[in-house]
Amino acid sequence: MVESAKGASDLASEMEVDAFRRLFPLRFHERHLLESVRPDARPLGKARETSLALGAVASADGSALAKIGCTTMLAAIKMEVMTPAKETPDEGCIAIDFHMPAICSPIVRPGRPAEAAPVVSKQLSDTIISSGMLDLKELSLVSGKAAWMAYLDIYCLDADGALFDAAFLAAVAAFSHLQIPVVSLNEEGRIVVFSKQNEGEKLKNKPVNEEKRKLKLRSIPFGLTCIIHKNYILADPIAEEESIMETLITIVLDSSYQLVSLYKPGGPVLAYDSIIQDCIALSRQRVGELQTILNEAISDMEVD
Repeated sequence: MVESAKGASDLASEMEVDAFRRLFPLRFHERHLLESVRPDARPLGKARETSLALGAVASADGSALAKIGCTTMLAAIKMEVMTPAKETPDEGCIAIDFHMPAICSPIVRPGRPAEAAPVVSKQLSDTIISSGMLDLKELSLVSGKAAWMAYLDIYCLDADGALFDAAFLAAVAAFSHLQIPVVSLNEEGRIVVFSKQNEGEKLKNKPVNEEKRKLKLRSIPFGLTCIIHKNYILADPIAEEESIMETLITIVLDSSYQLVSLYKPGGPVLAYDSIIQDCIALSRQRVGELQTILNEAISDMEVD
């Protein structure tokens, strides 16, 4: 009887907490901030559990599945031969698209494009190109005539905050997994991708590369988004925190801890030097964590 009464009391208390959280979300979170802890029991500067799996899409030339907490991203790269631009005859190209289907969040309506999708897509494209991680000359096949176009598609499967961080991690991992297909010249002198479908086709020359090759990535970058609220800095926010505390800063550092980009899309809190330095310090710690996770995923793939 006593246990039953205790269980009912605990349930009532839990319902009261849940109701308070729904009615006064900011006050609910601020009560936790006073204790330097978050509702999910994380310290303010700690990111969520992160996992990475390479080769998630068998039909892609490179792919990865990244999870940061509940936020889940699937990245896939498909390579196609194209004619390079006249301005850059010895370089290939990359095209990046970020997709947010209705299944990823209740705020995304079927048939309507998500507002965040083009913003994240532009941020990803700018960061990947400006980071210097990829040498586009490695994508050249025949100067002025043929080069690789890498189509990178990133699908958000669960949008629970820090979308850029998870999407960027998935993109970096997909490029780490990428295997550039074998190509050769056919009888007409055209570049063709060597596959099982054209295995019997008479080739003019030996394959340009005898086997699939990997890209050489330089100073791999990683991102960390922080929320600034009053005097508090919260690393790796969930969607609920992003919706009630509006000042975000995203820091991208490379593996040498050099600053690649800093992105602050508005918000009421000013980004003073001390705040930026604190965010960079959290980012440096996060780079080490993500580099280890990526290296372990690559090692697991090689063992398999």
